[in-house]
Amino acid sequence: MKKVVTFGEILLRLSTQSFLRFSQAESYKATYGGGEFNVAVSLANYGLDAEFITRLPDNELGHSAIKEMRKLHVKSENIVLGGDRLGLYFLETGASTRASNVIYDRANSAMATIQKGTINWREIFKDADWFHWSGITPALSESAAEACLEAIEMAHELGLTISTDLNYRSKLWQYGKQPHEVMPKMLQYSNLILGDIDTAYFMLGIEKANPDYQDEASLPKLYDKIFELCPNLKTAATTLRYSVSASHQRIGGVLYDRQKIYNAAVQEVTPVVDRVGSGDAFMGGLIYGFSEELFDKQRALNFAVAACCLKHTIEGDYNLVTKEEVEKLLSGDFSGKVSR
Repeated sequence: MKKVVTFGEILLRLSTQSFLRFSQAESYKATYGGGEFNVAVSLANYGLDAEFITRLPDNELGHSAIKEMRKLHVKSENIVLGGDRLGLYFLETGASTRASNVIYDRANSAMATIQKGTINWREIFKDADWFHWSGITPALSESAAEACLEAIEMAHELGLTISTDLNYRSKLWQYGKQPHEVMPKMLQYSNLILGDIDTAYFMLGIEKANPDYQDEASLPKLYDKIFELCPNLKTAATTLRYSVSASHQRIGGVLYDRQKIYNAAVQEVTPVVDRVGSGDAFMGGLIYGFSEELFDKQRALNFAVAACCLKHTIEGDYNLVTKEEVEKLLSGDFSGKVSR
């Protein structure tokens, strides 16, 4: 069984109910979530050995987060306790033509104040095959970026496969540095990158490309610039999302390995229950697809798109589906009939 280690921040998610606006809410539903943790949950659901590494405050909220990880079969033995607080985010769920809105409250959280040298990465990676990180962690603070780079360099030294979801969050980059000042050094070690071409160009400090994903012949040249700046990169993938409205999404995907463009057919998803975490579901599906030797690249991409589509039907951050449910959707069964 493949072991995948993910690194990032788990957050307490406080969401309004019944599509209420923040100004209308008298209570919030409390759950947990966070990009890299969401990926670990998907992988655990698919039967992989998934471990999540983070730093949590040594209080009831931190310990409750660890209980949540255990409940979802994500390993938490190497989590570090310290810092003053757990990061939060508030979610106002949109509907129809009104978009969802997120407010972060992560300043000075346990993860934002993590320091290089806090985690013994050599020990954690000794039996691991894969390391996953995202652009969210280096957006939290300079020290979090340094801790993340330390993990990446050790994973590279030990020969792990390294995957990255670019996950640009403009509301998070507030500590005085821009992505192009931080991310290139980190992305040079990535073997698999998920993100749209313009976000990759932005983080790598090159001019915007304005790609047309429907023009398949134009894509290799655009992706090749990313490969040139990321010498260890083997595969680049992009989630294609066409928002008809907050309640109706069209989901597809593109993958490129410097030899061939792979496309996944666009699927209609309506009504949308919760689109938060759907990109993480895509990433989890992609990692699972690449970890399974029987999966070719087209099938890995198709699996990721199907997983992403299913996440839109589930409330909360996590994609709580099994690989059998993803396979059922892949087989063409979109009926949603009751399983009896």
